[in-house]
Amino acid sequence: MAESRPHSESLSGGRPAGAFEPSADFGDDELHAALANANLPTLLGSLALLTGDDRWIDEPYLPTAPKDLGDHDMGGFDEKTAQRIRVEAADALLAWRDGTLSTPESSANPERLARILSVMLAEPIPDGYGQLLGEEMGLYARHTEPTRTPREGFRVIIVGAGISGLAMAVRLGQAGIDYLLIDKNTTVGGTWHENVYPGCGVDTPSYLYALSFDPKPDWSSYFAPQQELADYWRALAERHGVLDHSRFGTLVHTAEFDEESERWSVTIGPATGDGEPEVLDANVVISAVGLLNQPSAPSLPGLEDFTGPALHTATWDPTIELAGKRVAVIGTGASAMQFVPASAEIADKVTVFQRTPQWAMPHPLKGADVPESLHFLNRHVPYYLAWYRVRLFWRMGDKVWKLLQVDPDYPHLGRAVNKANDRLRALLTTYIEHELAGYPDLLAKSLPDYPPYGKRLLIDAGWFRALTRDNVELVTEGIESITSTGIRTADGSEFDADVLVLATGFKAVDVLASLTVRGRDGKSLRDVWGEGDGRAHLGISIPGFPNFFCLYGPNTNTGHGGTVIAGTEMQIQHITALISAMVDDELSTVEVRQDVHDHYNDELDEALAHTVWDFGGTTTYYRNAGGRIVTNSPWRYVDYWRRVHRPHLDDFLLDGSPSLGVIDADAESVPAQ
Repeated sequence: MAESRPHSESLSGGRPAGAFEPSADFGDDELHAALANANLPTLLGSLALLTGDDRWIDEPYLPTAPKDLGDHDMGGFDEKTAQRIRVEAADALLAWRDGTLSTPESSANPERLARILSVMLAEPIPDGYGQLLGEEMGLYARHTEPTRTPREGFRVIIVGAGISGLAMAVRLGQAGIDYLLIDKNTTVGGTWHENVYPGCGVDTPSYLYALSFDPKPDWSSYFAPQQELADYWRALAERHGVLDHSRFGTLVHTAEFDEESERWSVTIGPATGDGEPEVLDANVVISAVGLLNQPSAPSLPGLEDFTGPALHTATWDPTIELAGKRVAVIGTGASAMQFVPASAEIADKVTVFQRTPQWAMPHPLKGADVPESLHFLNRHVPYYLAWYRVRLFWRMGDKVWKLLQVDPDYPHLGRAVNKANDRLRALLTTYIEHELAGYPDLLAKSLPDYPPYGKRLLIDAGWFRALTRDNVELVTEGIESITSTGIRTADGSEFDADVLVLATGFKAVDVLASLTVRGRDGKSLRDVWGEGDGRAHLGISIPGFPNFFCLYGPNTNTGHGGTVIAGTEMQIQHITALISAMVDDELSTVEVRQDVHDHYNDELDEALAHTVWDFGGTTTYYRNAGGRIVTNSPWRYVDYWRRVHRPHLDDFLLDGSPSLGVIDADAESVPAQ
């Protein structure tokens, strides 16, 4: 099949343009002090790439496997071996700093990357991961650039300046393609600009929650707070000149494809609702509005009668004072997991209304500050930050994918979906029992009766310990109504409150509900999809909507773990390849074929049917009213990456190209896995 033409990619120890580069500006004493606290498996991987020498991944330098989700800094080495590693590492790094050590060209080939990671973690990495690991490490390029200058007037409009829209804008800027980024907010950041409730932060390790080609080496903590995340995305936008190509405080009302001009007309207006609408045009429109942008408020009788502040966590008002107040929290999902422990520290009383208990797991680094020694190593040791990130990428991602797959022959289906899932259930149960020891009533309310991962598995932010506080009460009786002064439950109990907090998540299945999109023949995307039933080829392209692409679209949420950013970068990789083909081959339209779209969705549905989410056992925002999984992807990262990495142009209807998409496949320089 014909594939998109990639631009030059790096296969050596060097890095593609724009990738994070370590600084050789450090002193001997600084290096020795930092190495004393280095993560030894990460350090050995760095030395293996820096020197090209396999002795760093052979006896006696073979780490043991981590025993928990922590960093496993000592790697299982005794102090004598650990000191030997540090001394020899210092010699190599000082030689690199002084210019007497250079990296061999073959140091970072895909097979070697996978081998090094398998040694670092003391577990086999399946075949085919090498190139994906190299992209995550910033060693191989992860986007395509056109080889020709775009024709005059060629423009892309990106709707939404959250993580995906911002990353898309950066990549288009690097490719020399004109774009306009539009967002209703006053700046970039999306959810990390909007969500400012007490305790808000990332529940994915900070170092994973950054772009592979522009990571942050100096997070303040292993799980960063909201403000630091917002600052990172803002700084990224400034660093890459995105703000000069952005319109903020602006709503996109409609996007309509004009079949005569083969361009999109996009109607915008001030987010305040004032002023006249404005019509823009573009060759390509990219939706980056995501899945988690429309708060979901429960339909509760009397909600409008509550006399105090009543607000969703996603629309938090920082001026609200919780000290000395009685706070009622409806919901026990990810935001509540953070809000309740934080608010319990300052509020007089916190009453939590729970419909479904949540599985939550401990992380030894949750709440811990990142030491300066790690900042130093990330900034100055070649490949250290890259290896630190990619170890997390594997351990928090595809390593756990098997836990979500239903084994129909497992004798304890219902309690769990397979043997490994059952072992995880036992570990999580033991943890919850430990946290709630001495509180049998709380334990009975807090142990889920569905398999782990049936709902999103959360990182414990002090939730269970917060429930044991004297000023926190957990209520599991259903809510009958909201009163002017609080909440009445179905058993007639009354709970007074001064502040009502809705920690009830988002309308995740209503993909793209915030704007109207019309494709060929004036068909509305909302009508094509139906209520809460979005579908797209690879979660990106929809038949009948030429030159329109989704980021973080239907079935692209990585429900097995890791970070949404990795999948988003893969989608950006796919879209930039298609746009580059439009430029290079003078294509006026690129539109996925209906049969290709349908075949992919058949495969998708079949794969989802074997997951814990389809198995059921509990409610989840993953499913629509008809029971179909709309948000989550059933694929491992590597499986999805293979599908999107280089688009097959034969899968698309192409207009305006004399070559009809037949592109020289020999142009690629990094072998596919």
